[in-house]
Amino acid sequence: MLHQRVRDTASRSEGELTAVTHELRSDGRLVRIAHIRPASGVEWTTSADNVRAAFEDPGDPTHRTV
Repeated sequence: MLHQRVRDTASRSEGELTAVTHELRSDGRLVRIAHIRPASGVEWTTSADNVRAAFEDPGDPTHRTV
């Protein structure tokens, strides 16, 4: 889904998936972090497990192609 429009289920926000990285936590766990950039350009991160494909309705006036 890299460079595709996705939805963060935790925040219910949408944007372009720009990267997925791995982060080593202090307890030794390795977690996958998704980096998402909305139209505003202010990127945020979330657990990669929270990322789903964003299905848009082309008839919706707020529809935007990434």
